[in-house]
Parts: sequence; structure tokens; C-alpha cells
Amino acid sequence: MKIGIISDTHRKLNKARKALDLLLDKGVEFIIHAGDIVEVEMLDMLEASGVRYVAVYGNNDNHLIEHHSRYNLVKEPHYFKLAGLKWKLMHLPYYMGADSDVVIFGHTHVFKVEMINNTLFLNPGEVCARKKPLSECAMVEVFEDKFEVTYFSRMQKSHYFKEEHFSYAR
Repeated sequence: MKIGIISDTHRKLNKARKALDLLLDKGVEFIIHAGDIVEVEMLDMLEASGVRYVAVYGNNDNHLIEHHSRYNLVKEPHYFKLAGLKWKLMHLPYYMGADSDVVIFGHTHVFKVEMINNTLFLNPGEVCARKKPLSECAMVEVFEDKFEVTYFSRMQKSHYFKEEHFSYAR
């Protein structure tokens, strides 16, 4: 199964659209937004994507509570099952224990992927390109015996995403 992961879109809807389109073009079957959604239009994009999704509230998303019942918005830490695995989703990296198969987080605006004690930890970086001139997202492919992670990054003025691949045995 292919899962697209984005975070920290903030107010950058054009960058968010490009990241979302890339992930959809790659064939993702589920999308995870790791918080700091900021704009209702971002939720509309997720809703209109045609694939299932979940989005966690970030520290800049309090105003979105009025839309809670309209979208698949969750509070952190949020546990769910996907692809036969237990996932934990949060924005703030406060609940970083290895109590799930996969832990997704945002907030730091820094891409990070590592396997610790049989748990995959992943921060897709920032879509908004606020802290650096890169717009970033990630994709996790779940196989029976491994995780394949693809990190996508696009320089501010570029039309193309670069790819970097990581593989972890399960």
C-alpha cells in the first residue's frame, strides 16, 4: 500500500497542491497530513483528492475546530490501523514512544526518517518552504517484509521534485 504524507502546509496552498498532485500521481491510496493545516482550503483539497485521508490538528489549527465534523480531523496523538499496521499520528513530537509500527509527526519542518526498535519514525518535512527554500513531502510503501520511503523535495523556483529512497526491513 502507498501512503502519502504531508505536513506544515500553513498558508501555501499552491505548494500544497503541487505536493498533493505529486503524491496522487505516484498512486497513493491514503494521505496523512501531520498538522499545521491552517487553511480550510487544504482540507477541501484532501476531501476532493478521491482517496481516504486523515489530518491531525497542529499548533496553528485551533480555528479549524469549527470544521471538525466536516473533515477527517483528529487530535493528537491519534492511533489508527492502516495496511495491517498500527499507526500513531501527531503534529508536535511529544509522544515519540515506539508504541506503534509507524509514528508520523510534523512541526519541526525537518525531514526525518529512521527505524528504532521496529518502529518507523517519519517527519515529511515542510510543504510550505518557510524555514528553507524546499517544499517537501514523503511516501511510505508498505510491503510484507519492508517499508520503502520516498522523500520528495522541490526547490522554490523548480517545477520538479527530486526523490531520495530509504528502505527498512520490518
